[in-house]
Amino acid sequence: MTRSRILTIFEMIKIEHSVFALPFALVGALLAARDAGRWPTWLQIFWIVVAMVGARSAAMTINRIADLQYDRRNPRTAQRALPAGQLSVTFAWAFTIAASALLVVAAWQLNRLALELSPVALGVLFFYSYTKRFTALSHLVLGFCLGMSPAAAWIAIRGSLDWRMLILCAAVTLWVGGFDVLYACQDIDFDRSAGLYSIPKALGVRGALITARLMHLAMVALLAWLAVSFHLPWPAWAGIAVVAALLGYEHSLVKANDLSKINAAFFTVNGYISLLFLLFWGAAAVVMRP
Repeated sequence: MTRSRILTIFEMIKIEHSVFALPFALVGALLAARDAGRWPTWLQIFWIVVAMVGARSAAMTINRIADLQYDRRNPRTAQRALPAGQLSVTFAWAFTIAASALLVVAAWQLNRLALELSPVALGVLFFYSYTKRFTALSHLVLGFCLGMSPAAAWIAIRGSLDWRMLILCAAVTLWVGGFDVLYACQDIDFDRSAGLYSIPKALGVRGALITARLMHLAMVALLAWLAVSFHLPWPAWAGIAVVAALLGYEHSLVKANDLSKINAAFFTVNGYISLLFLLFWGAAAVVMRP
């Protein structure tokens, strides 16, 4: 496989977006291990990362397959790999199957519950690709696809699920759903013409911005609840403050009459949020008493 083809595949699955979910999964793994009075092994971390890569690659590729007819018509997406003919649909299906198998193998290497739930995770990931056809809540479904990651990482470490991970799952769901609402403001006219559903289409850009802000406020409140439930020390609270500040900055970049900075808000700021969250909450896991 040539370098250019590999880069085309990376573009199709938006490999750089992996920074959004993986740090939250690693936080889930750290909290699970420290709650049990130990650290995760390097092998466990390796298989969690492999599972995340497989799941995300499969999800992104099936999304591109499902949305191919729309991507061809949307000027913003017409130059993506599949609509531009740089990769074939047959290759995309084969890649999806291989990535799904990678997730299942990684789950098998972790524990039985992870293996049993891997088809459920794939079902949720694949389901998202079709939600834009019938509900404006597709943003929250996308959020849940990433929100599952810390709960899945907890299961990978402990072989069971603690209810407190549902708090982090909800926080990530609202975080991703909120910034997806912002990002979808770019496609409001296309969604109307194509008959697709979205919060910007339903509420208008101004209403969508208010909705995203409320979702992100709720995310910060959930993170505070999570910190209290785990009795986390000061680095966790510093991390929450940093996340809140960056969310405020993100929303300052996007205005109802000016969406020109939406890519900076979507890619740069959210990348910093996830990485700094891992840094501060990882530090909290180090400091906390097992």
